[in-house]
Amino acid sequence: MTQTMDRLSAQSAERGAEDKPRHDRLTTDDGKISVAQGVVQKIAGLACREVSGVYSMGSGTARAFGAIRERIPGSSGPNVAQGVGVEVGETQAAIDLDIVVDYGSNIAELGRGVQRNVKQSIERMTGLEVVEVNVNVDDVHLPDTGEDERSPARVS
Repeated sequence: MTQTMDRLSAQSAERGAEDKPRHDRLTTDDGKISVAQGVVQKIAGLACREVSGVYSMGSGTARAFGAIRERIPGSSGPNVAQGVGVEVGETQAAIDLDIVVDYGSNIAELGRGVQRNVKQSIERMTGLEVVEVNVNVDDVHLPDTGEDERSPARVS
């Protein structure tokens, strides 16, 4: 992702001032609007979770720590930015997502749906141009089998 942002910055510098984007939604006659990285992370996390087939977000370790954190009294609840990495420039953003999918989901189709929803949500809400949304499928959530965990052991 860093290479992408560096490449985009270099391309913008090469073009020069006369070739600036025609419609910079974050610079107005009244001043400049900046969007914090945490804001973009939250929007991306919520937009990703809206897509049917996304079971949860984050790598195995992040999910384990998140589950522990949620059980602590007085905690702020689930971390909607878990599993979301972002790089935010002045006018562009790049997003990395780590997701767990429901078993039976078409991963390629689900990934495209996540990319589309995250990109549209961030661009609509922040005015930033999303240059890439990388989706990393880290795990598959298997459906519950319905067996009682207290069933007798098969081996005595």
